Amino acid sequence: MLDSARVRRRRGAITAVVTAAAALSLVATASPGLAAPLPADATGTSYYVSADGPAGADGRSPDTAFRTIQQCADVAQPGDTCLIGSGTYRETVTPARSGTADAPIVFRAAPGAKVVVSGAERLTGFTPVGQNDLAAVVAADPFAADSLFSRAVADRKIFSVPADLGPAGAEAQVFTDGAMDIEASYPFPGTDLLDPVVERAKAGSAGATIVDPALTRPAGYWNGARALTSYWYITTTGTVASSAVGSVTLTTAPVCVHKVVPTDTWYRLSGKIGELGHPGSYFYDAQAKRLYVYSDDNPNRHRIEAKARDLAFDLTSASHVRVEGVGLFASTIRTGGTSTGVTLDGIDGRYLSHYWDVTRGTTNCGENVTRGVADTGIVLKGTGNTIRNSTLRFSAGNGVSLGGYGNTAVDNAISDVDYAGTYAAGVAVQGHSQTVMHNTMQRSGRSGINLQWNGVAGTTTGPDRIAYNDISGYATLSLDTAAIYSCCSARMEGTRIDHNVLHDPNPRPGGVYPFGMSGIYADNGMSDLQIDNNVGWGNPEGTVELNGLGSGSHDNAVYNNTGGMTLFYVREPGQSTGTKIYNNIGPIKGIDRATEGGLVLSNNLLDGDPLFVDAAAHDYRLQAGSPARNAAIPLPGVNDGSTDPVPSLGAFQYGAPAWQAGVRP
Repeated sequence: MLDSARVRRRRGAITAVVTAAAALSLVATASPGLAAPLPADATGTSYYVSADGPAGADGRSPDTAFRTIQQCADVAQPGDTCLIGSGTYRETVTPARSGTADAPIVFRAAPGAKVVVSGAERLTGFTPVGQNDLAAVVAADPFAADSLFSRAVADRKIFSVPADLGPAGAEAQVFTDGAMDIEASYPFPGTDLLDPVVERAKAGSAGATIVDPALTRPAGYWNGARALTSYWYITTTGTVASSAVGSVTLTTAPVCVHKVVPTDTWYRLSGKIGELGHPGSYFYDAQAKRLYVYSDDNPNRHRIEAKARDLAFDLTSASHVRVEGVGLFASTIRTGGTSTGVTLDGIDGRYLSHYWDVTRGTTNCGENVTRGVADTGIVLKGTGNTIRNSTLRFSAGNGVSLGGYGNTAVDNAISDVDYAGTYAAGVAVQGHSQTVMHNTMQRSGRSGINLQWNGVAGTTTGPDRIAYNDISGYATLSLDTAAIYSCCSARMEGTRIDHNVLHDPNPRPGGVYPFGMSGIYADNGMSDLQIDNNVGWGNPEGTVELNGLGSGSHDNAVYNNTGGMTLFYVREPGQSTGTKIYNNIGPIKGIDRATEGGLVLSNNLLDGDPLFVDAAAHDYRLQAGSPARNAAIPLPGVNDGSTDPVPSLGAFQYGAPAWQAGVRP
């Protein structure tokens, strides 16, 4: 069975630093094990599935195993188990019926089996692109005659195959030997989209023109190309209307607050076959329905695949279903608004979602900010659904999206998400009463957790709980964000954000607008949050950031955090009434006149040496001589546990066992 990813963490002091390899490792045994004993919790019939099962089998024994998981899903009744043998299953599994609370339907990898449900289909029959083929391409695009592509053809590095990958070339997704290839583009970003090579505008305007001497292609070359631009907190896509040596002009200016700002705006141009000249790249001609790949050897010797399906398991009409120990490739799992009691356990998901068309015709912040937030990654809607013990890597959108209410994400290792650079996140939290605990999140284009607030018709709203998560490497593609980001002008019903470790954002180098980047950011008038016992380092704006712009930052409780904070737009009368900032350790930016807005500051250690055990190693427990001891306002349920008569300031009570964040062993 695929073992769930577990992060091994140091004991004693705060155990905050986790290597990507440890956080995201997945162990699988080699034996397919279909004939192994049935699980002890099986309450109904157990069916068998094997990738090489005989046609017409009934699934009742290993020798008569179903060939597809869907065949088992068609017959499984409440209490039944589909025991799945090793193999790659290229299908979308849709249960014919739901289980019950006492008798769920279970889809489980057999003991020792490595199961992958794939949304991709294999492509074969690639042929080398020769001079005659090149002439046909040049007839359609004369600029391809003297290009990276034509030189790669001469070097016998380009191969092609007929393929229908949909009507939009930029939305295609191609893989070689399990790794995603990159669309031909300038600049070629490399194969790590969370750490891409970028080119920045050297001049421009609030209009639609990018000026850059690095744009050396001849006039007209980029006409009709797709343009991705990113500035501040907005990534947009558009079309090039005209181009000259040293500049491109888009059909419309980037939307929202986005604009072309010298040295800050970075861009990427694609949709031209002439740029196909780098290992690991492809070009898809949607009109001719032909895929071109750059390869140092014959691609038929490799496993070339293209995404064909979004869903591995379609649970939008299902409840009380369990999926255990199953791998996902180029696909995901989605529940629906009426789903309840769905549990996903030990999922190994890679390439959960993919898209590049961000703006999609909007003329304001709208969809270009939010595309993918509610419907990408593992999507849990409905109520009472859980994903746990899972490893999720690579997504243009989220790792997990929680909609509805009362859903849970716990003990998951999530990385390399939001490579499209929108408001997607490691975990996107919408709806209400959601729980996100003990997850380790690394490398996100924007935030680790994007915390929004939506009522659900017919339900009584309740607080979310965001706790004991370890989040690092956020803000790789976007600024004005946080490891845990929330916005805008919402009352959060007492949502608690506590005991999180938030550290080391990784913004793109070279820009001059380093705004934002905090551990927890309550942006543009968020109210009724409790933010306590969080630790952060490497965050330019500190562990906590409050921005009262808009409706004001009211009734927030900011207690016992370590790592400093920033206060914005909370100084005018009435702008921050009811907000209490107690017992924190670290400097506070914007503290001058802050109390004029109505907030109360008390018992905070703003400067001087707190005498941590080992700050250099991120051990923020207190030494015996620390001035933070016996200095806090007692807050039951927040700063309990000190061996002193009075609680300590900061996130660790003196003498109490140190809490730990991230995935539990």
